[in-house]
Amino acid sequence: MSETDREDADARSQAIGVAASDLQAWFVREVLPLEAALTKFLQNNRRNKLDVGDLLQDVYLRVYDSACKRLPDSTKSFVFATAHNLLVDHVRREKIIPLEMVENLEALGIASAIPGPDENVIAREELRRVQAALDNLPARSREAILLRQVEGLSRREIAVRMGIAEKTVKWHLNAGVRALADILYSAPTEPRSRA
Repeated sequence: MSETDREDADARSQAIGVAASDLQAWFVREVLPLEAALTKFLQNNRRNKLDVGDLLQDVYLRVYDSACKRLPDSTKSFVFATAHNLLVDHVRREKIIPLEMVENLEALGIASAIPGPDENVIAREELRRVQAALDNLPARSREAILLRQVEGLSRREIAVRMGIAEKTVKWHLNAGVRALADILYSAPTEPRSRA
């Protein structure tokens, strides 16, 4: 802790109530002996070992500032809770979560962006069904749907491209979507058995 930081904390402690001499005695007697364990805790829970010294100083500053108001009942618990909170603050500021700090990735609640093998099979089967359904549409309706859904053209642009009226494009799109829905989502009819 720098001399300036100590002077600021001393001024705050006198204004709030804990005497500066009592605070310093407490800090030297109860906090400083925890330094080795605290350093090891910070090293084990921080990716970048180079900034452990800075983190240690930040912990000391937070502990000292808080103790200016009231000395904690359990110094060791308070110091390590402060260190833990400081590490959490650093992770939040970095906006990344290091793998070392997370025991179980599922606890993050982040879904994998890569589909599994079963999802690939299902997606390919759906694509085959859609392609087969498109192949069964009348040519003009299929063309209108592909221009709209694949190329993202407006009805006016489709009308120009196909050389037809906008109302006709609307009709082809509606008819094509209805036919696709019938093909893809209607229950297959089973032949009736003759009794």
